[in-house]
Amino acid sequence: MKIQSVGIKDIQIPVRIREKNGGLQNSVATVSLQVNMPGEHRESCVHIFTSVLNKYMDEMSVTNFPELLAEVKEGLCAESARLEMSFPYFIEKQAPVSKTRSLMEYECSFTGELGTDNDFILTVKVPITTLCPCSKEISQAGAHNQRAEVTLNVKFKKFIWVEDLIRMIEDSSSCELWALLKRPDEKYVTEKAFENPMFVEDVVRKVAVSALDDPQITWFSASVESFESIHKHSAYAYVDSDEIR
Repeated sequence: MKIQSVGIKDIQIPVRIREKNGGLQNSVATVSLQVNMPGEHRESCVHIFTSVLNKYMDEMSVTNFPELLAEVKEGLCAESARLEMSFPYFIEKQAPVSKTRSLMEYECSFTGELGTDNDFILTVKVPITTLCPCSKEISQAGAHNQRAEVTLNVKFKKFIWVEDLIRMIEDSSSCELWALLKRPDEKYVTEKAFENPMFVEDVVRKVAVSALDDPQITWFSASVESFESIHKHSAYAYVDSDEIR
């Protein structure tokens, strides 16, 4: 009997992710790996999955994903192989005024498939600050602001850095975030957001414009969820490049 798919789900492994500055960052990834293979095949799937993952965990990057999937596909005589890997990625940032250093965490994931569809998607989730333009316009003083999260999924031609996608998103916000701020930094963040009010629609449009201008990006989708500070609900906006090109 042919089974639709077989694999391992949510296995956690230590990995090293290549950084834009040339270094390797240690992280812990949650991995799911599946194959679609003929019913007569009896090879130990778990053994193949784990041995291939162990081989590549010392240096994970978007460039060696096709090799990893090809080895799994060949080892199991599978019609197709699919891998999903999510991991926290840290970037050291300096606070805008005090220059205090801290590590900012971003949630990233790789999704790749080889066989039926040869596809690869890189995803980053970036926290930002937004400030309501309407609130600023109608208020004598102040305006309500909130933390938001941007999720950007991209397909690309050759290679693209996680750091570049994160910077693209942060530049599209009312103000970016830092893990550690002192009082002069808090003043800067508050005033910058106040001078740059944006709805979730404004943020997602700016992200889309930047993604469209990037020659490496062949497809993208972007969503913004704003965790409203004066409402119980969230505000949300989404765009898919297939619908706007």
